[in-house]
Amino acid sequence: MNLFAEAIAWMLAPSQWTGSYALPVLLGQHLVLTAISVLIAAVIALPIGWLIGHTGRGREIAVAVSGAARAIPAFGLMVLLVLLLGVLRVPQAAVVTFVLLAIPSLLAGAYTGLEAIDRRVIDAAKAMGMTGWQVFWKVEVPLGLPLLVGGIRSALLQVIATVTIAAYVNLGGLGYPIIQGIPLRRFDQVLAGAIIVAVLALIVDLLLAAAQHAAVPAGLRTGRQAGRRSRASARPAAVTPAAA
Repeated sequence: MNLFAEAIAWMLAPSQWTGSYALPVLLGQHLVLTAISVLIAAVIALPIGWLIGHTGRGREIAVAVSGAARAIPAFGLMVLLVLLLGVLRVPQAAVVTFVLLAIPSLLAGAYTGLEAIDRRVIDAAKAMGMTGWQVFWKVEVPLGLPLLVGGIRSALLQVIATVTIAAYVNLGGLGYPIIQGIPLRRFDQVLAGAIIVAVLALIVDLLLAAAQHAAVPAGLRTGRQAGRRSRASARPAAVTPAAA
């Protein structure tokens, strides 16, 4: 039996579906840690990103801070925070690590979404008598939503992949089979854990890809389709040489 088949057999074994370390329990822990971290990161990053995109100020600082945050090794940061905060605050240390990991993508999605809007659209909204607040909520946020959803998509995938290290500090999650299996040389278990994390990330990615497509305003989708049709009709038809 090859390793992949052994990993599938390990996942389907009845012992993996009962008890405190059952796969459904670990999946729930993984999703809870991911959701809490991304929600906290969104509360921090979205207002800052929208402010940068709306005012056009502070972009350079945001890019520098985001780049520095992306370079921080998540595992090293989590261990450092556990040492600084103490073993009684391990969950807080892990959540802070994952929040810092998610902020750059959310921040970039928020301000690039607003920056990408055609200034003529905003000028037209102001000419119609909209206040600055109305322009922001009724024009900028809806038009910037596709890129924002793209930022959420990137943040979620990064956090889903990284939450596996939470098992190192006894917080469970889908990293538990991987981390437990490595010292025991249970490579079927390690591969099974990796497959589950990969499948979870793929499902979330597909769902958010659909959400990103749906977030494009109907008028923009119609305009893009009309533009593609007009470009296709403008192409010269291929000339078939006459038969001799």
